[in-house]
Amino acid sequence: MNILLNQMLANADPAQVAGLSRFFKTGPGQYGEGDRFLGIKVPVTRAVVKDCWRQVGFPELEECIASEYHEVRLAALLALVEVFRHAKRCPVTAGHDVRQQCVDFYIAHTDRINNWDLVDLSCYPLLGEWLLDKDRTLLYELARHGKTLWEQRIGMVSTMTFIRHGQIEDTFAIADILLHHPHDLIHKAVGWLLREAGKRDKAALEAYLRQAAAGESTPRYRTMPRTMLRYAIEKFPEEERKSYLNATIA
Repeated sequence: MNILLNQMLANADPAQVAGLSRFFKTGPGQYGEGDRFLGIKVPVTRAVVKDCWRQVGFPELEECIASEYHEVRLAALLALVEVFRHAKRCPVTAGHDVRQQCVDFYIAHTDRINNWDLVDLSCYPLLGEWLLDKDRTLLYELARHGKTLWEQRIGMVSTMTFIRHGQIEDTFAIADILLHHPHDLIHKAVGWLLREAGKRDKAALEAYLRQAAAGESTPRYRTMPRTMLRYAIEKFPEEERKSYLNATIA
């Protein structure tokens, strides 16, 4: 019996389905086209996962991540994060093995991580945490060669963990890979992570914005998408923010 799946199905709320479908853009031609919902909001999903994650293994997670329902896939990812987190408390050998299994599972199922919330609630507490003391080429490859915009977003958002440990260089480097990406969900993600890096080191963010990217001659703030810039400078003082938006910064 898959307790996680059963509990999620038991919490379905048909009255919420239409609203969630609109919110996650499931209409024709939209980024979430065709996705299906049970009508379960994130706090309820988190509560189910909190109660159930210890009772599920990889076969149950496999069944859930394969679900046609958005919320069940989210539950699988949140449960995976919990398994990963608690594996750190295991003896070194066993804990490392479980954490590696979690990362392998995550990477093998990126085709099922197909909306921004699924990415943002799972990638940095798992993939970002795993790579904190490891080579980070994987994130660069996802950003540069990801098969979907979701894989590219994973490459960017996973750097949140590095930022929280005072490591901001990868955020800037991966932002450059995605600097001229065509999709607004990447613009928002890049701008968000740049803003977070700027909270750690405002001078570094300003230098990034005022300098040109490799192979370019114009400062990044003049060439990046407007949404990306707005997100990046959101915490700047009002007058300074206006100067960037109006391209009058000294």
